[in-house]
Amino acid sequence: MAERTSTGLLTMMLEPTPAVAMTLPAEVREKLAELELELSEGDITQKGYEKKRSKLLAPYIPQIQGVDPSLQIDNRIQASPQAVLPGSKLNKSRAANTRDERFRSADLHTEAVQAALAKYKERKMPMPSKRRSVLVQSSVEACTPPDTSSASEDEGSLRRQGRLTTSTPYQGHGHPAVEHWFNRVIQGSSTSSSASSTSSHPGGRSITNTTAHAALNANAAATALADLMAHTQLDNHSAPPDVTGLSERSSLHAERSQVASVRGVSRSYNHHTSVMETADVQQPDPNQPKPEGQQMSPLEGEPLGVVTNWPPSLPAALQRWGTTHPKSPCLTALDNAGKSVYTLTYGKLWTRSQKLAYTLLNKLSTRNEPLLVPGDRVALVFPNNDPVMFMVAFYGCLLAELVPVPIEVPLTRKDAGSQQIGFLLGSCGVTLALTTDACQKGLPKAQTGEVVTFKGWPRLLWFVTDGKHVVKPPKDWHPPIREASNEIAYIEYKTSKEGSTMGITVSHSVMLAHCHALTQACCYTEAETITNVLDFKREAGLWHGVLTSVMNRMHVISIPYSLMKVNPLSWIQKVHTYKARVAVVKSRDMHWSLLAQRDQRDISLSSLRMLIVADGANPWSISSCDAFLNVFQARGLRPEVICPCASSSEAMTVAIRRPPEMGVPPPGKAVLSMGGLSHSVIRVDTEEKLSVLTVQDVGQVMPGALICVVRVEGTPYLCQTDEVGEICVSSGSTGLAYYGLPGMTKNIFETIPITLSGVPISDRPFTRTSLLGFVGPDSLVFVVGKMDGLMVVSGRRHNADDVVATALAVEPMKFVYRGRIAVFSVSVLHDERIVVVAEQRPDASEEDSFQWMSRVLQAIDSIHQVGVYCLALVPANTLPKAPLGGIHISETKQRFLEGALHPCNVLMCPHTCVTNLPKPRQKQPEVGPASMIVGNLVAGKRIAQACGRDVGQLEDNDQARKFLYIQDVLQWRAQATPDHPLFLVLNAKGTVASTASCLQLHKKAERVAAALMGRLNTGDHVALVYPPGVDLIATFYGCLYAGCVPVTVRPPHPQNLATTLPTVKMIVEVSKSVCILTTQAIMKLLKSKEAAAAVDIKSWPTVMDTDDLPRKKISQMYKPPTPEMLAYLDFSVSTTGILAGVKMSHAATSALCRSIKLQCELYPSRQIAICLDPYCGLGFALWCLCSVYSGHQSILVPPLELESNASLWLAAVSQYKVRVTFCSYSVMEMCTKGLGSQTEALRLRNVNLSCVRTCMVVAEERPRITLTQSFSKIFKDLGLSPRAVSTTFGCRVNVAICLQPNRLGKLAEQGTAGPDPTTVYVDMRALRHDRVRLVERGSPHSLPLMESGKILPGVKVIIANTETKGPLGDSHLGEIWVSSPHNATGYYTVYGEEGLHADHFNTKLSFGDTQTVWARTGYLGFLRRTELTDASGERHDALYVVGSLDETLELRGMRYHPIDIETSVIRSHKSIAECAVFTWTNLLVVVVELEGSEQEALDLVALVTNVVLEEHYLIVGVVVVVDPGVIPINSRGEKQRMHLRDGFLADQLDPIYVAYNM
Repeated sequence: MAERTSTGLLTMMLEPTPAVAMTLPAEVREKLAELELELSEGDITQKGYEKKRSKLLAPYIPQIQGVDPSLQIDNRIQASPQAVLPGSKLNKSRAANTRDERFRSADLHTEAVQAALAKYKERKMPMPSKRRSVLVQSSVEACTPPDTSSASEDEGSLRRQGRLTTSTPYQGHGHPAVEHWFNRVIQGSSTSSSASSTSSHPGGRSITNTTAHAALNANAAATALADLMAHTQLDNHSAPPDVTGLSERSSLHAERSQVASVRGVSRSYNHHTSVMETADVQQPDPNQPKPEGQQMSPLEGEPLGVVTNWPPSLPAALQRWGTTHPKSPCLTALDNAGKSVYTLTYGKLWTRSQKLAYTLLNKLSTRNEPLLVPGDRVALVFPNNDPVMFMVAFYGCLLAELVPVPIEVPLTRKDAGSQQIGFLLGSCGVTLALTTDACQKGLPKAQTGEVVTFKGWPRLLWFVTDGKHVVKPPKDWHPPIREASNEIAYIEYKTSKEGSTMGITVSHSVMLAHCHALTQACCYTEAETITNVLDFKREAGLWHGVLTSVMNRMHVISIPYSLMKVNPLSWIQKVHTYKARVAVVKSRDMHWSLLAQRDQRDISLSSLRMLIVADGANPWSISSCDAFLNVFQARGLRPEVICPCASSSEAMTVAIRRPPEMGVPPPGKAVLSMGGLSHSVIRVDTEEKLSVLTVQDVGQVMPGALICVVRVEGTPYLCQTDEVGEICVSSGSTGLAYYGLPGMTKNIFETIPITLSGVPISDRPFTRTSLLGFVGPDSLVFVVGKMDGLMVVSGRRHNADDVVATALAVEPMKFVYRGRIAVFSVSVLHDERIVVVAEQRPDASEEDSFQWMSRVLQAIDSIHQVGVYCLALVPANTLPKAPLGGIHISETKQRFLEGALHPCNVLMCPHTCVTNLPKPRQKQPEVGPASMIVGNLVAGKRIAQACGRDVGQLEDNDQARKFLYIQDVLQWRAQATPDHPLFLVLNAKGTVASTASCLQLHKKAERVAAALMGRLNTGDHVALVYPPGVDLIATFYGCLYAGCVPVTVRPPHPQNLATTLPTVKMIVEVSKSVCILTTQAIMKLLKSKEAAAAVDIKSWPTVMDTDDLPRKKISQMYKPPTPEMLAYLDFSVSTTGILAGVKMSHAATSALCRSIKLQCELYPSRQIAICLDPYCGLGFALWCLCSVYSGHQSILVPPLELESNASLWLAAVSQYKVRVTFCSYSVMEMCTKGLGSQTEALRLRNVNLSCVRTCMVVAEERPRITLTQSFSKIFKDLGLSPRAVSTTFGCRVNVAICLQPNRLGKLAEQGTAGPDPTTVYVDMRALRHDRVRLVERGSPHSLPLMESGKILPGVKVIIANTETKGPLGDSHLGEIWVSSPHNATGYYTVYGEEGLHADHFNTKLSFGDTQTVWARTGYLGFLRRTELTDASGERHDALYVVGSLDETLELRGMRYHPIDIETSVIRSHKSIAECAVFTWTNLLVVVVELEGSEQEALDLVALVTNVVLEEHYLIVGVVVVVDPGVIPINSRGEKQRMHLRDGFLADQLDPIYVAYNM
């Protein structure tokens, strides 16, 4: 389309006027423009538009073979022959039709988008599913702001009833079946590299036949999609992978059968691969375009002319006109009906400003000191519809030598951005605000009647400048009129991309020079009339409408924004009425007036000599200019009148197209390749018609200015001629500094551009304008974007405005509002990600909006070759507004990141646009036991093994040791100390419910034994279904007395039989119990009608109630022949949902009791408090076994009672002055949540915890360090020692491996310095590779791990490799193996599959010590030798538990612990109460409980996706938002993730929202 000239300067393509366009009559052009508008507003379909248009144009177009008539008018098809020739100056005469065809640029973009979308078949993406109440509320809210109509309670209650009665949980639109979803996705999504490699050339996408895939089996499809999403490493090329074309490679994937279960995957790897995964650095594409031109040379504007009789300063100009032309009109203000309210003359402006100046300096005082002195800053708070008062205040300040700081009127205490304005006022030291009477009345007031202090604002005195408050100065007082100096004249505020507000200082001399330059560039003359639609407080509105106008005694017609909203044609009517010569507008105003112009015929714009388009630098202003010209040319508007200009707050006016009388070159227009622009290179687009940007020039450099273009990042090197960079200006009319920010000022206002050889181009400093552009032919300046809208994604630059335009060109605008789209980027995982937020129209249906969203994604992908990370639609009127319309982008971004946007629709596409994930870890082939083992070293490290004290050598006067069986100990105690109290059970009120002494317990047990002995055989299994209490303990010993094997079972929950009763039934069946012992109440429940609905009640074994057993003695007790005999069965449901029962022998039972007794120093004289469930594990041992063995008294607190009285346990500990207590994490959580705010009340009730020496949390998981710390912190006020809380660890194979009661030797001397010595910080990324890497506290990716307690006497622990079964070295992660006399002897399973788990209980190391028999715990952990010594002087070995092997997720070749991902997710938003994660065919599913209003549900989707990407390098596949309490939790407070997964797959969660990330 254009050749490069010999100089290497890129010559822009200036579109010639094709013959076709010249012949179009005015009325046809007008009709065409009307069609344009109908299309852009959605009043007509694309098809109808094309039909009407081709009909209109048919008579004027020479038919071109084979070209779509709707494209024929586009002269770009025929343009290349007449494209720019080297050095030729094109068509200088500015004929009426030169710019005629330019109105097509917007249309061209729409066409490009339509063409791009045509390449995609109408494919459906998976619709998110939403609960009805969310749907209702989003459409209701669409009409009104959210604060007035959040869903009411009634609606909530209706919803809850509805939930019980409806059969489909997703009522919104019958839940799309999961298979259906997958078939849709698999057709519509691919992240495979072969698809993405073709997608950089939108012409060459591979789209396979979708019908073939529709037939795919859903399972295989699911697997394929999941595989793709989880395992594909995307090619790092410039284009993002395609979301919609499905490639050949993925079809191969789809044939694969369901992936093997996660756990069975072999886990060997090479030990020497690098541990640290880091996000891939995007490699630059070797084929990307590079600039080829020469280095640009700075461009100089014409010199500033010398004007005779030019006033020496702006106040001097005011004085001159105020005294010589007092009747001359200065400013006309209009009301909302467009009527002129008041015309301020120069005489009035002069006298009123003088009065105000005198009043401010002389009449305001504090403590007899004047409040203000010259040089002080004063805030000007004037509404947009009162330019007169503003002008008086502004000039009053200038005359008083005060510095005005004009700002917006704060409407509420929490206005978007007003807090930042407050910071600006504070940093400027503002103490006084000037305002109008009406405005002051409208400001929010405190109770004292004074204006409230806004958030972040300094304390201000408000002064009303209306006539009655100002004083006439005495005759002898005159304001000092000085020559323009370098003192600050005024401060203009500017908001940065991040939302912070800066004040730009402008000196008197700069203000004067800028007025001079504008006057010369615009050829302003005295007494001209100018209409100003812009904000008069800042930028072009201030420069033209307040400053330069006074310099030249012009008459300004000020059009308020509020009037424009009512009547968008008002400015055109005023141009017509006042015969204005100049109008200052934004492209928005032109667009609005086009929509309203149909009914106006009697308007003439022939008086205009300049229509200044203040935002002409926005690439999209060209479409408004073209369409406007096309319609209004018939009303006398001359094409050459439209003068776009470029400006920035820092550099003020940078360039402006001159009025035609100055004989400047014709306007330029460039059709640039977006691909080139994304690499900052200018390429006139030739082959690819879709991805183009059409820009118009913004005229010539300002008089007296020198501009150059420098590289955006790093050292400010001059750009080459065909390179886009930041425009910099050096002149006497740019801002001076950011007030009070010297560092930033240096960067922006004192840049020294240098040539490529490193030589500064000038000794004058340059100001960066934040405009991105280049200098085209004829020294015309072109702007292609702003720094504020710049988004750098994977090294390529995209402009927010361009993306907005593409979104707007998708389909007629039925679904969203035209001006209400925000595009910004957020940083996630070391790269910028594009977010698009739009306001949805109230009547748009869910399905349609979703369709529109997916099309927007495709269009942006196609045209910009960049993926959108998140697209959100919010209800109408909910995005934060900028002061004069438009969206407050930084505030919107802030809300998005805080989760406060409350969208009604969200589409996340992390799979397609995150291309910089670290490479998946490759497993190494099997390695044998190759580690060299020398003595106690493995591969140069000490073998990770540790043991508790040796039980054999511990001499203690333990009487119970004589007995082999625990039941014998009870008999002995009943004889020796019959009245010694053993148990004391508390009820919810804290009163004693029941007690038992040694003799009482023995007698109760005898009664039970007597009842059993006649009926059951020795060795029969008996299920004990009791609430926590003495009965449970007594029947346990009764079974032992009778020679039966007890199995303790948690009773079913009466309110929740459906889920709890089947578990009871299962344990009874699996344990082969021949009889159930229970209470009368539970017996009734087991046989009730409700129970029959849940289980088959006829199949229960014999049920006996033990409430009223006869007092019988037994002739003799059963004596087991050997201690290896089975004593009891211990059943529990693991977190993965597996029911496992273990066998405990008599020998193991006694060894367990002895070990705990020694570790916790338990004697008959001691009291311990236990708040645990008594049915399995260590909880059972502490309730039923330990007191009988050691003789201490146990105060038993059933955890269930805490639900009605949270302080029960702690009050008991305090009342009985207990030194040792046990609890579970769920109990600790209840106390922290329930009593966190009540410590003061507890203290008044005399609850004192200073007696507690040890509080042990019983758990089968990694210690929950945050919970234990917050518990210690909350109850510190009640005397709890920070060192008291410790953790324990046990598991199925051995219920007590670690307990931490007696503190270690050196702790006493260490005092409280440093953190608790048992906490270490490990690198979470290394853990994923099964490595342990210790790091400093607070370092990135650090994870605190707390030691799990001190290893019990007689217990040996070793860390073994899960694959090779060889020993590992110190600080290596492996499976914890345990050897001890109290290990369980094996699993008891009904199917006799002991072979499967045989190695859990007796396994041996593959090398090293191959003799010892170990039990495998199934937990990953490591040992670390510490500096501490234990009582015997030995170094202490700390055991750290990382997590259960069964729970780990295997993703991208690495091992993740769900708790780590969940912790990150819970931290991401205050309304997330709980979270659980699991995998589903390689997709990561995150379920979050929402504790807040349902409108927050969709906010969570992006936050959850962000945090998991950022901290774990994983892409979330599905986000499910549910109500609180949906995630199932067992009695130990552990999440049942597998139950949750089953519920999700069976569609039983009744989610509020389900989002499928693409």
